[in-house]
Amino acid sequence: MSQTTTTPEAGAVTVPQVRSSGSALREFFAAIVIVACITVGVLVYVFVLGNPNNFEGGDPKNNPLQGNYLGIAYKGGVLVPIAIGLLLITITMSIERAITLARASGKMSMEAFVQQIEYLLEQDRIDEAIALCDKQRGTVGNVVRETLLRLKQVKDDPKLDKDQKVAAIQKALEESLALELPMLEKHMTIIATIVSIATLVGLIGTVLGMIRAFAALATSGAPDAVQLATGISEALVNTALGITTSTIATILYNYFTSRIDDITYRIDEAGYIIVQTFQAKA
Repeated sequence: MSQTTTTPEAGAVTVPQVRSSGSALREFFAAIVIVACITVGVLVYVFVLGNPNNFEGGDPKNNPLQGNYLGIAYKGGVLVPIAIGLLLITITMSIERAITLARASGKMSMEAFVQQIEYLLEQDRIDEAIALCDKQRGTVGNVVRETLLRLKQVKDDPKLDKDQKVAAIQKALEESLALELPMLEKHMTIIATIVSIATLVGLIGTVLGMIRAFAALATSGAPDAVQLATGISEALVNTALGITTSTIATILYNYFTSRIDDITYRIDEAGYIIVQTFQAKA
């Protein structure tokens, strides 16, 4: 069989085969953050919570000093550094999402941007509207720009009727939005996962702490209310950390979800304005 080779057509866009180190770093960002935060959690547990100054006789094996919550947290067990790591992951991912969504919104407010696009289209100043998108940047500006470019391309095409032109414009909007949406929702699954597992990690740590407390009480030979109370307070540290992390993650997840919904709404609004303005003038 003869083997045929194809050559790129004129004007075709070639996809670069070599990715930049920056894009590769972004792909592994989540893994780097998770490993780094868990590592920091372990370091905090060992060197901050486990500081000998937090315990009687300067020995972490002894009971914590009276009212020393760092020492009490240290006695919470091996799941405490994991709980701290989950909290740090939530904070780090939330900062990253906040920066990304702020950039996605663009330089000016989305409402003002959509209003200016509508005004320019009513004046049939498409090139100025595209230039405004270049200034706006972000997800909103990129999607609207691609839609306006398709509008400019099909507007005076004699081969297409009105319905075909409208369909082409709507398709450009949907395709560009489909490319931008994954970036908006990236890493949201990590925050959503922490919402669930943070509480579970805390409960597991609490159960293990209670088992240790009652086991120590059983082997001591005589009931010791102080020892039992200390063991329970140490066990509940895990629950406190888990619930706190889960609460923060829930609030931030809902906030970022509403931001993403607002961005997509503004894009849909701009697309509707573009289509309606074109239909009115066609």
